[in-house]
Amino acid sequence: MTAEPKRASEWTIHGERVIDDTRRAVLSIADVELPDGVRFEQYVLRIPGAAMVIVVDDEQRVLMMWRHRFILDRWVWELPGGYLDPAEEPMACAAREVEEETGWRPRSMEKLVSYQPMVGTIDQDNVVYLARGADFTGADPDINEAERIAWIPLDEVQRHIDDGTIVGAGSVAGLLAVLLLNATGKL
Repeated sequence: MTAEPKRASEWTIHGERVIDDTRRAVLSIADVELPDGVRFEQYVLRIPGAAMVIVVDDEQRVLMMWRHRFILDRWVWELPGGYLDPAEEPMACAAREVEEETGWRPRSMEKLVSYQPMVGTIDQDNVVYLARGADFTGADPDINEAERIAWIPLDEVQRHIDDGTIVGAGSVAGLLAVLLLNATGKL
């Protein structure tokens, strides 16, 4: 089997050295060369995959968590979700995270969208699922995850994105996909 020929615009990687390797991230510096011969070092962050869920109920509301993100020092609405455990299937992770973080168990789930959050620096597979309905388990949500859990009307989602109270890449990407489904009558 022969390798595919290099394309004219493809970067050359001369090496990569690990700076820090933890359970949740590997930070390295790659020695790269551009097609025009310019060579430089680029930080690379490799993170385990993550999965999240957009739970939509019969009243066209989305299950969301109000939480503080210390890196941004802001309070934001986010979808429930989290990192995949080793060898865990993304759909199983997504369902588990919804229940742990919100006290709701999603019903039927289907893959909605997958994405990479920042392809120039970060390698992290993310999957967003759509769940149609959920059942309350009676369990209290994890206090470490969110200050409160709420059902946000779907017709208010765009306003929250516009005003910056929904900013996370997964939440924005997934919710925009749901808004498109809704606009085309496929939700």
